[in-house]
Order: sequence, then C-alpha cells, then structure tokens
Amino acid sequence: MNGLSVSELCCLFCCPPCPGRIAAKLAFLPPEPTYSLLPEPEPGPGGAGAAPSGSLRVSAGTPGRWKVHLTERADFQYSQRELDTIEVFLTKSTRGNRISCMYVRCVPGARYTVLFSHGNAVDLGQMSSFYIGLGTRISCNIFSYDYSGYGVSSGRPSEKNLYADIDAAWQALRTRYGISPDSIILYGQSIGTVPTVDLASRYECAAVVLHSPLTSGMRVAFPDTKKTYCFDAFPK
Repeated sequence: MNGLSVSELCCLFCCPPCPGRIAAKLAFLPPEPTYSLLPEPEPGPGGAGAAPSGSLRVSAGTPGRWKVHLTERADFQYSQRELDTIEVFLTKSTRGNRISCMYVRCVPGARYTVLFSHGNAVDLGQMSSFYIGLGTRISCNIFSYDYSGYGVSSGRPSEKNLYADIDAAWQALRTRYGISPDSIILYGQSIGTVPTVDLASRYECAAVVLHSPLTSGMRVAFPDTKKTYCFDAFPK
C-alpha cells in the first residue's frame, strides 16, 4: 500500500487501536470527491431551471430537485446524451450514513443489472464513464454506489459500514426499480469484493463476479504474509 510511512505502520501494529481501524487505514483510500450535489430550482415556464451541461439530475429523497456537477477529475468521456441516461440519488444505510447511488440505463429493457462495488481509490464521478462503456458492451444496466466517506456519501469508511452500504444499495435497487434478485449480477472490484461476497452470502442473485479479490486486509499491505492473524480484516 502507498501513503503510509514506516512510523505510521509501527504505530498501527505496535499500539493498534483496534482491528477495524487498522483495516480502515490500510484498505480504504477515498479520493477527493470528483463530483458535488447542488440544489436545482424547479423548471419554470418555458423550461427555465434546466440542468446545465455536465450535470446529472438527482432525487435525494427530499423536496425539490438536485444536480451533480462533475469536476475535471471525473474525466467524463461521453456526451450529454449519455449523461442523461444516468440517474443519481441518495439513500440511507442502517448505520445512519447517507449513501450516494448511481443507476446507468445503458440498454433499454436489459435482462440484467450489475450491482457494481468499485475499488478503493475512486468514486462515482470517476467511474461514470467506465459504467457507460461496460454496460453498453455487455448489454446490461449498471447500478453502483459510493461507500461511506467516498464521494458525497457521509460517514467514514470502515468494514461494518461497507456491509451496511452495499445492503442499502441492494435495497434501493430492489425497491426503487423493482428489479428481482435473479436479474441482479453482483460485481466487486478490489475492496469492493468484500461487500460483494458478504451480500452474496445473504441474498440470492443471478451471478457473482470478483475482480482482483482480496485474500485479507493484511495481505493487501504485505503480500508475502502467509498466516492469518487475530487482528487481520477481511480474511477468507
């Protein structure tokens, strides 16, 4: 892992606060948000109040409309037409955090929707172009979410929050869009394989895809580690 000095590692393992905080320090690398949520006036006569180019309309579960502004770091590769196929909204996890969700309608009437749990150093803004490309190529719609402490999701990233975050995303996908479990493919990438496996152990789904899965939290930081220690996180 990058970003930890020798002194910080010594502090973590010589005087560890708790396994969860060690895992959070080593495994989670939330980037500076690449998008923001802004309130949007309701359209007036003649279409006034329409969202400007580079923004997504959002339902936040509160009165009024919202938009998401993508920064340059989001590196969006498509036109406003593709941008208009994306819906973003906020839901709430059982741990009280506000979770940002993104639904990409890549294919009208798609048989499957991929519930995508992204890697540890990106957010929805950075992944939006990838989702459009992926869904178009495999003829699936894509549903994704930001972990607690990522993007505009509130709270801090932690192992417990990770499980609550994907559960909130699953419930939103099921209830908001009425998609049945046998039409949902769970896809986890890197740290996203952790909540993906947890969710798959609790719910039926169409399929599970694990992309660069973790062996354990310790093995992310120290690949040559052979043992499973008591303070390790995400062990297989």
